[in-house]
Amino acid sequence: MYVYAFTQVSHLMAEGHSALGVLQALIVIGLLWWTWTSFSWLANQSPADQGVLRAGMSVAMATIFVATLAIPEAFHDLLGGLDGPVVFVVAYGIVRLVHMSLYLVAGRDDPALQRQVLRTQVVAFLPAFVLLLVGAFVGEPAQTWIWLFAVAWDLALTLLTGRRGDWRLQSPSHWAERYGLVVILALGESVVAIGVGASALPVSVPVITGAVLCVALALVLWWVYFPGCANSAERALAQKDGVARAEYATLAYTYLHYVLIAGVVVASLGVEEAMADVGSAEPFGVFGAAVLCGGVATYLVGTAVLLRSAGRAWSWVRLLGAATATALVPLLAALPSLAGLVVIVVVAYVFAVTEVRVYARAYGEPSA
Repeated sequence: MYVYAFTQVSHLMAEGHSALGVLQALIVIGLLWWTWTSFSWLANQSPADQGVLRAGMSVAMATIFVATLAIPEAFHDLLGGLDGPVVFVVAYGIVRLVHMSLYLVAGRDDPALQRQVLRTQVVAFLPAFVLLLVGAFVGEPAQTWIWLFAVAWDLALTLLTGRRGDWRLQSPSHWAERYGLVVILALGESVVAIGVGASALPVSVPVITGAVLCVALALVLWWVYFPGCANSAERALAQKDGVARAEYATLAYTYLHYVLIAGVVVASLGVEEAMADVGSAEPFGVFGAAVLCGGVATYLVGTAVLLRSAGRAWSWVRLLGAATATALVPLLAALPSLAGLVVIVVVAYVFAVTEVRVYARAYGEPSA
């Protein structure tokens, strides 16, 4: 369902085809992300496949799918049927309320945890949900900014109410696995985008070449996260306990991984844009180049910060790679999309291989 949700978000960005459209998509990703990370905390507290938690998770999954169906109408309601923005917000609110109820059940023997859940929901979620409803009824152009403030409120107040609080993290390995899974789901969207972009084109040498390049880009993004830093973050999490573990999980996973997911989804839009004109000699254009390079750069910066949070040195290779990807926007905008894909893939692999060589020596680890 989340792969489908990421695809819907990409379509939302593609239809907007502007900075505002990308912002609106990032708001929607933020709301979807908050449902994912909320249930990751719950599932780490108690088994999600037993009793009332299983039933509640089933309700939440179905409701998330309803919200996903409404994503194309999240900011612009189509004629006929129900009000799209309202359906999206109500479905999102139901998922969050189900989560709260299940968390209270899971913490029935832990009064401090129950108080933490209620405090966060009352102070962070409920005001944000009211703002989302107001924005849905008001409509554009104010809706985007009301929703942006609502997401920011929820994120900020959840963090503030949870500082040195009573959240529990039982299993570091389960936790890290869940977040590795959602990175895989986002990378899956980048592969889906290849087919979506080329869906109106006949199979040809440029289409096959572009598809291979896009898969190569997805693989290097996988490489940067999994062998590159996921294990370091999991070890750092496992070495902590109590409040320190919960706070590291909050910052490095709940918040920082949103940056990674957003970067991949934005880059996926760039992949879709590139594949749509992969056989053309016309310039790629500023929008396509900006989302492709900007998504890759955001992802690289996010993984560099994740490495640093795990106690590793700053990866100057990743930061330089992000700066280079950003600087490449004018060049890719002027090149045909196929040539642009060649450039970004070659640059990504050069920096990835460079980092393996540099940091294998620095940390005394195998170079492959």
